[in-house]
Amino acid sequence: MVQPRTLTDDFSVSPQLVADDFAELAAAGYKTIINNRPDAEEPGQLTASEAQKLAQENGLNYVHIPVKMPELTSATVEQFDAALTENPGPTLAYCKSGTRSCVLWAMANAKQNTMPLAALMQRATQGGHDLTRLRPLIEQYASAD
Repeated sequence: MVQPRTLTDDFSVSPQLVADDFAELAAAGYKTIINNRPDAEEPGQLTASEAQKLAQENGLNYVHIPVKMPELTSATVEQFDAALTENPGPTLAYCKSGTRSCVLWAMANAKQNTMPLAALMQRATQGGHDLTRLRPLIEQYASAD
């Protein structure tokens, strides 16, 4: 099973999921899966439709918000924030390594001012994701209205 990296009691990130992970994540208590990978990013990855089917078969909510970092927009952050708000937790978001999902989480939480920026950065680091180089961008979300 994939080893989720817990950022809060209600949110974790992970690298790419495989088919068997969905049942194990449901058994572990997760309620929502957010997929941040575009289809065909890498040979052999589950497609969004395959992942959605597996999630539904295991009683999990599923949201697909494909992200390529150079194309990240505030609209993408809004979609991610809405997915967190509108779906039950605990939530697991995944991408190739978990970093994109972690970045989106940090930006959405900065925008919502759910915790101080230093705490967001520390949680990301504790989850295995150093977002130092993205701090200026995350700060922009913290100061956005």
